[in-house]
Amino acid sequence: MPKSPITYTKPTLDKDLDKIARLELATLFLSRGYVGLGLAAIFLALALIFASFFVTGLPGSFIIIAAAVIGAYMALNIGANDVANNVGPAVGSKAMSMGLALVIAVIFESAGALIAGGDVVGTISKGIIDPSKFEDSNIFIWAMLAALISSAVWVNIATWVGAPVSTTHSVVGGVMGAGIAAAGLASVNWPTMASIAASWIVSPLVGGLVAAAFLALIKTLIIYQDDKIAAARRWVPLLIAIMAGTFSAYLALKGLKKLIKIDLQTALLVGMIVGIIAWGILRPLIRRQSQGMENRNQSLRKLFAIPLICSAALLSFAHGANDVANAVGPLAAIVHTAGAGEIAAKVTIPLWVMVIGAFGISFGLLLFGPKLIRMVGQQITKLNPMRAFCVSLSAAITVIIASALGLPVSSTHIAVGAVFGVGFFREWYTGRSERRRRYVNAHKINNDGTQVPVNKAELRRRKLVRRSHFMTIIAAWVITVPAAALLSAMIFLLLSAFLG
Repeated sequence: MPKSPITYTKPTLDKDLDKIARLELATLFLSRGYVGLGLAAIFLALALIFASFFVTGLPGSFIIIAAAVIGAYMALNIGANDVANNVGPAVGSKAMSMGLALVIAVIFESAGALIAGGDVVGTISKGIIDPSKFEDSNIFIWAMLAALISSAVWVNIATWVGAPVSTTHSVVGGVMGAGIAAAGLASVNWPTMASIAASWIVSPLVGGLVAAAFLALIKTLIIYQDDKIAAARRWVPLLIAIMAGTFSAYLALKGLKKLIKIDLQTALLVGMIVGIIAWGILRPLIRRQSQGMENRNQSLRKLFAIPLICSAALLSFAHGANDVANAVGPLAAIVHTAGAGEIAAKVTIPLWVMVIGAFGISFGLLLFGPKLIRMVGQQITKLNPMRAFCVSLSAAITVIIASALGLPVSSTHIAVGAVFGVGFFREWYTGRSERRRRYVNAHKINNDGTQVPVNKAELRRRKLVRRSHFMTIIAAWVITVPAAALLSAMIFLLLSAFLG
């Protein structure tokens, strides 16, 4: 009987080496967070130096420079949290990679802010506070500084928790809380606050319903048809044309206000013309692209990939143009009031303030954005290109509907509400749709030729939306304004105690 070969390796040594390797990997993983924080700190230092070039020697330069650093911190948090809604669905559906999404969002967010961003902004954020109620300009400056700090801190907390929240609502809460602390309850425009509170409910509901309606349309007209490719050739050009027309109207209405003023009727007319032209161009292109495709859902997903990339870019541009000015409104108010010594209802945003906002959003997105992008695109519910298409289209349509009704809405609430709408509709459709049941029964065949039975009890148990994320996000939405308001009031009292 041959002797077993002698081994000179010790199992304990291998285990120790494995532990060391795992420890090194863990250390590397943790160090990435510190690198991001370090780069963010460098950006804040650069913002301080950049602001100093423009305001040193001017009245109130110290407070302006301090506010610029806080504004840069706010912009970092906007990039980390708010921008995820624009590119998250496309990333989650695998229409584009995380790297491509970050590049597209950075370019188009910055372009929207610098090219088409509003050059005039309400100093008291959508008319929430009456500036005449403030005793003097210093109190107003401290109130705006408190609003800026509180909104930035709250968005930072929400990002850490993993909840996409509205930065505009955070600013609204911050301005309201500081205004109440500085000038009392009478300083708040309560009808405006009531309409903003109503938007908490209206925005996600309308976004979810519109997204679910388009997903139902796609399932009925294309997915559960015997010849999917023929159905796609008929309906996909029309669906993409609707998206092209809608985004044209959306950009004309919300994204190009600085370049040209367009009313709702003109924007809708522009969208209709673009949609008709796009439909005529897309029909032969889709027919040619679908040649040789297999009669499978996987084939259909390829037809929606490029429109999703385009929608992510356009949403980012419109967000940069429309929301950055609102976010830096308190900073612009501080710059104007400190320099002029008077409170104004509306002020011009200096270019250097917009530059800080645009670059801050870009850095925040690159350093901290992937966490929320994965949350919106992958962790709430599973998205494919068709579902992500419905989410993106819903975001643009809902903003147009809200503009027609005169309702203030949050793009964050709309986009995340659309993701929820798609997920909950799939839950309902999976268990209740007779059309789906007939299609599955007709096409699910075992190897021996017998049909695969549908387990109705299992279908009823399936949850396609993660309830834990749903509850976390809803809770964050509900408490955003009161939490930012309470934090802002406390910060204002501290500032007035130390600076007064």
